[in-house]
Amino acid sequence: MHTFIYMVRHGDSPKTEGNERTRGLTEKGKADVFRVTDLLQREEIDMFVSSPYERAVMTIEHLAEASGKEVLLYEELKERIFLNEDKRLPDEVLIPLLEKSFVDPDYSLPGGESNAECQGRAMTVIQELLQEHEGKKIAIGTHGAVMVLIMNAYDAKYDLDFLLNLSKPDVYRLEFDGVELVEVVRLWS
Repeated sequence: MHTFIYMVRHGDSPKTEGNERTRGLTEKGKADVFRVTDLLQREEIDMFVSSPYERAVMTIEHLAEASGKEVLLYEELKERIFLNEDKRLPDEVLIPLLEKSFVDPDYSLPGGESNAECQGRAMTVIQELLQEHEGKKIAIGTHGAVMVLIMNAYDAKYDLDFLLNLSKPDVYRLEFDGVELVEVVRLWS
């Protein structure tokens, strides 16, 4: 019995509004919510889970409501904590940090977490979902780094280059046979 996980990276988010947990979506991000809904509504998703960060929830919430479902929040699916949970790092600091992190998965800034730590906490949820909801279709409201780290746990080709080329939003369907990943298809265009 195959299980499908739809990784839905959040839409465009203002880089200055709120902290990491409360940042919402830009006008483009809000408009893309309807495109995400249109794209995934025909998939007949059974379950919706998300990072607790507002931008991730907002990106799948409309689809969940249209499907008559609620969004379950998992703290373990939040974005990787690069420095601290409240502040967004500027790209000129973030990109070199990511480069080091993909070379050394245990590398982190003081007060932050490593790729290995982020991947470990997120994979706990993925494994739980695969075991407890076998044969279901599950949409996950997520973020770029944590999404790539989840996918990287199954295949090393999901790396820094893959992360840097994601769009906002972006949608990938992961097909599992039991707990084995058998196919990844990008649905967003």
